[in-house]
Amino acid sequence: MKIAFGCDHAGFVFKDRLKALIERLGHTVVDYGTNSQEPVDYPLYIRPAAAAVVTGAADRAIVLGGSGNGEAIVANRIAGMRCTLCWSAYTAEVARRHNDSNCLSIGTRTITVDLAEEIVRIWLETPFDGGRHARRIAEIDDPNAGTKAPDAGP
Repeated sequence: MKIAFGCDHAGFVFKDRLKALIERLGHTVVDYGTNSQEPVDYPLYIRPAAAAVVTGAADRAIVLGGSGNGEAIVANRIAGMRCTLCWSAYTAEVARRHNDSNCLSIGTRTITVDLAEEIVRIWLETPFDGGRHARRIAEIDDPNAGTKAPDAGP
C-alpha cells in the first residue's frame, strides 16, 4: 500500500520511526511533512495527506499530532475520509474491522512510540469486516441517514 503521512511539530517526534516501520512492512510512504519540531499550523500538513487518499494518490493516511484530535478533525473535514483517533490495539483493530478507517490519527503526547508502532501495525494489517458495518459506512455519506432515529418521536 501507499501510505500518506502528515504531522505537525508535536507529531514529528514519532514520524521517522513509524515511517521506517511502514517501509519494513513493505509499504511505500509519501511524506507531506512537517520536517522538524519547529511550531507549524497542523492543517497545512494534515489536509494534503488526507486528500491524497480521496484523490487516489495514496491508499491510506497516517496523521500525527500532540493529542491527535485536531489532526482527526482536519482529515474528517474531507468528504470520503474516515479518520480514527486510536490509542490502543483494540481501537486500531475496531477502526479497521468496523469503520473501514482509511486514515489513522495518533497523539504522540498520549502514548509511547512502542505502542504507536503496535497500533500502526494492527491498523495496516486488519481487514474491514463488511456486512452490517458496510451499511453503516454507507450511511455516513448519506445526507438523509440519521435525520431521525428509527424510534425517535416527532
